Amino acid sequence: MLFYISLFLAFLYFKIARVYKKEEKPNTNILIQNIIVAVAIVALLAYGLINNTWYIVLIVSFLYFIVAALMVSTVQLGIFIDGKPFIKLSHLYKFMAPIGLLISFADVYLWGI
Repeated sequence: MLFYISLFLAFLYFKIARVYKKEEKPNTNILIQNIIVAVAIVALLAYGLINNTWYIVLIVSFLYFIVAALMVSTVQLGIFIDGKPFIKLSHLYKFMAPIGLLISFADVYLWGI
């Protein structure tokens, strides 16, 4: 179960990172953070392919990819309550580091390092 939650967070993280790259100025700290999380995600996918059947990992990845894209697109379009945005892109940017940490810690836990 932890693998699937981490896989969803991985797709969500990189959808947010893609939007951040398009909207904000380049930042070295964010680039380093993205590289570290990318390595953790590659290890997560390797774990999934070793311990699960490949077609289940592929199907679940595709579904999570679509759901993460829809979630980030919804925030980009805006959710308004009484004329004020409920969730802003800046809120998503603040969650990039904790999501990256969760992915990395889950990866370490799954591999048993």
